[in-house]
Amino acid sequence: MKYKDYYEILGIKRDATASEIKSAYRKLARKYHPDVNKTKEAEAKFKDINEAYEVLSDKNKRSRYDSLGSNWQGGAEYTPPPGFENFSFNFNNGGAQTFEFGGSGGFSDFFSSLFGDMMGATQASSSTGRRSSRGFSGFDFTGADFGGYNNAGFTSQSTGRRQTKKTATEDLDITKNINLTAKEIFDGGAINISFTQMDKCTQCNGTGYCSHCGGTGIVSTPKSVKVKIPKGVKDGQKIRLKGEGKTDAYGQKGDLYLIVHLKDNEYLIDGADLTKEVGITPPIAVLGGQKEIETLHGKINIKIPANVSSGKTLRLKKLGLPKDGSFGDLNIKIKIVLPENISEKEKELYKQLAEYEK
Repeated sequence: MKYKDYYEILGIKRDATASEIKSAYRKLARKYHPDVNKTKEAEAKFKDINEAYEVLSDKNKRSRYDSLGSNWQGGAEYTPPPGFENFSFNFNNGGAQTFEFGGSGGFSDFFSSLFGDMMGATQASSSTGRRSSRGFSGFDFTGADFGGYNNAGFTSQSTGRRQTKKTATEDLDITKNINLTAKEIFDGGAINISFTQMDKCTQCNGTGYCSHCGGTGIVSTPKSVKVKIPKGVKDGQKIRLKGEGKTDAYGQKGDLYLIVHLKDNEYLIDGADLTKEVGITPPIAVLGGQKEIETLHGKINIKIPANVSSGKTLRLKKLGLPKDGSFGDLNIKIKIVLPENISEKEKELYKQLAEYEK
């Protein structure tokens, strides 16, 4: 098997992190995708990119590749290190994996150099000329690492026992940001949140070798959940929805975490206190008067004092958001605005006012 340097194919260093591997893959996949790049070279490059990503994105496959190179899947044409010339692996499709020891003294000499006399003597087989591992039946190989392979996943011919290699737990949790208005916080209750969930393609197991995911290895799925807004929720608070995350092949479900951000076009939110801008005309600013405004608690009439300027703040107690069994305050920020349509008579009056100011 011709050696392929998966790190070089993705253009990354050998100590690249999982996020760096994913970032490099996505960048190259977009560049060489058959739907974008029609050249023959691009098609071959795209296959190599997906092959590299399939191995390097999987912790266990990457570990085997780092130890065995291109022969990480089966060990074909693999030249063992000194002392392993007569150490034989047998990988059966769908069956048990076995190992054998052959040659004259290779196994004994090699392991004796590592473990000394702890293992005892080997016993030779007169019928086959092979050395069996029966002399080591009392030796514990747990945790031993032979060139990237440990004892997990192998079957001893002498005992027939098998141990299954464990894989790393997949992160099934999802974190999303949500924006809430002052009214949604005030009303409480439940609201619907919609978002797009990105998952590994189930058809090709994330390798990108199928049309279902367009060759990217990733599929997007629209999702909608109902969220009950806690009373007194604050900016930056995290809401957990149990079991609403991803689901793995074994039916295990992660959680969905929603990070709250308070955003409102009408109110400035500061904890339980609110600030709202209210426009008044110049006559009311000079003379004062009544002004009807809309609040979260309903419509009310407020008294505008005479000679008020833009930027002046009027405080209305307990008309804000819920707070410890009560409510925060509502601050009304005055803004002087001109009427949309000014009559000629009004213009004349403004001219007269202007004369007084000279």
